[in-house]
Amino acid sequence: MLFRVTILLLCGVGLYASAFMTRKALRDARGELTEASVVQTARARSFGGTPNAAIGLVYYAALAIAAGSPLSGISAVWWISLAAACGAAAFSVYLAYSLLFVTRMPCVYCWTSHVVNWTLVALVVLAKPA
Repeated sequence: MLFRVTILLLCGVGLYASAFMTRKALRDARGELTEASVVQTARARSFGGTPNAAIGLVYYAALAIAAGSPLSGISAVWWISLAAACGAAAFSVYLAYSLLFVTRMPCVYCWTSHVVNWTLVALVVLAKPA
């Protein structure tokens, strides 16, 4: 139960960071940003031009629903959650590398999401139904 509650809390943090960065990406699309931002890079839209943060919104919401649902005890739901968490964590490795060595731009919200993603993998593993 503790793992599920912690997953829900971390999904909330991830949702907040993703919402903030999605709004920033939308402001950039309208030409309203006055400063350089990571949302202006090609890596911020890695999947068909959709902002990564918008995909994060869907991911965190879906994982929170799965963790908070009575269905969370079903093995198939756990495996799907684990696959999604592993994919998000792996993508975070790619984006963290990009922040450090390619774009070299600071982004507190990005790093928050990366740490959340890496932590969620461990928590999903620990929350495996019996």
